[in-house]
Amino acid sequence: MNSLIDKYNIPGPRYTSYPTVPYWDESSFSPELWKQSVIRTFKESNAEEGISIYIHLPFCEALCTFCACHKRITKQHSVEIPYLESVLKEWQLYLNLFNEKPKLKELHLGGGTPTFFSPQNLKTLLEGIFETVDISEDQEFSFEGHPNNTTREHLQTLYDLGFRRVSFGVQDYDLKVQKAINRIQPFENVQRVTEWAREIGYRGISHDLVFGLPHQSWEAMEHTIRKTMQLKPDRLAFYSYAHVPWVKGVGQRGFDENDLPSGEEKRRLYEDGKKLLEELGYIEVGMDHFSLEHDDLYQSLIHKKLHRNFMGYTSSKTQLMVGLGMSAISDSWYAFAQNVKTVEEYQKIVEEGQIPVVKGHILNDEDLTVRRHILNLMCQLETTFDINNSFPELENAFDMLKEMEKDELVEMNGHHIQITEKGRAFTRNVAMVFDLRMMRNKPETRIFSMTI
Repeated sequence: MNSLIDKYNIPGPRYTSYPTVPYWDESSFSPELWKQSVIRTFKESNAEEGISIYIHLPFCEALCTFCACHKRITKQHSVEIPYLESVLKEWQLYLNLFNEKPKLKELHLGGGTPTFFSPQNLKTLLEGIFETVDISEDQEFSFEGHPNNTTREHLQTLYDLGFRRVSFGVQDYDLKVQKAINRIQPFENVQRVTEWAREIGYRGISHDLVFGLPHQSWEAMEHTIRKTMQLKPDRLAFYSYAHVPWVKGVGQRGFDENDLPSGEEKRRLYEDGKKLLEELGYIEVGMDHFSLEHDDLYQSLIHKKLHRNFMGYTSSKTQLMVGLGMSAISDSWYAFAQNVKTVEEYQKIVEEGQIPVVKGHILNDEDLTVRRHILNLMCQLETTFDINNSFPELENAFDMLKEMEKDELVEMNGHHIQITEKGRAFTRNVAMVFDLRMMRNKPETRIFSMTI
């Protein structure tokens, strides 16, 4: 395995989209084309599928130095109401594009720290959206909660509004690691919010763990996993730490890079962590995610309904996902669009009556074909190519796959590719074989985290 790590531990995307953000063709994108794409997709899919909404709530009271999210650090809670008013105004701008009432199927509150906001302010925001939509009978509403500031009132308020899923960011219970990433978070805090969520009735509780953090050892990782098992969350995200300090504003300079585990050490954290999770009853779903058998994520995997987008893995899909808030990304299947990345500019543009997108990408036919195959690999670990609907680099892609087949990462049968159990850890590498935009324009500088 170590020789494979040396061979395949290269910078690569996480494929929450294709094309990936660095390869968006901004020259052919415009806000007007984005709006046309939204209108097209809404007409095609609202009645049958409904839509998804992602709301980016960017405020945090302290900077976690492992975090690569777009956020604003402040202790001033007076920012809450003006920001939420802007989000509702942005939503109204999208409503103006629709020819009928949206059917809301998925809603996710991400951040930042959604639980930075008071329960009452979150309720005002959500009721403002709910009065403009029809809520699907099989809706999936979820939010991210910080164990240190999530109150029982947060959990009860959001439950009463239809939320049934919550993910708590744990990362690691080792105090030395917590200090390095500026996230001091005792087990007792996580236990308290997890038990509250269960008592209230949440049916989908997730804990986020991260491997590859500074000073992290297998002993610390094993301790964290075993402590987590005392609470038995329904699902787990077991993320590889993405070290991207060159990206403006992510704040990943809070520790010495020499404190990070080596590629070999990091792979051991993943392999031994995965083995332990499976021994404890969790099943690997897609990439980075594990769940118990009863959880919707596993059920969607076995029924081939698993989906992946900018919210990560989801147990259902909609063709249109509207991202609201500073830096939020939207997806109409035919196009992507990202909002401006500062709170002030976001609020200013919304006040001017404009959808605050700053960049995006309109997918061409080739993009759509490649996107489908990469999505298949990321979600189902397999895909089949139609040789009559291929691309010039297909032969080169298959040469790379043959090398991966020799390494037992994939199995090939004609134009069918299946990622093996051994190859799961290298899913991103397999997907990269088909990333035509990156293949044709290899980056001259480091723009992605390492795949291992």
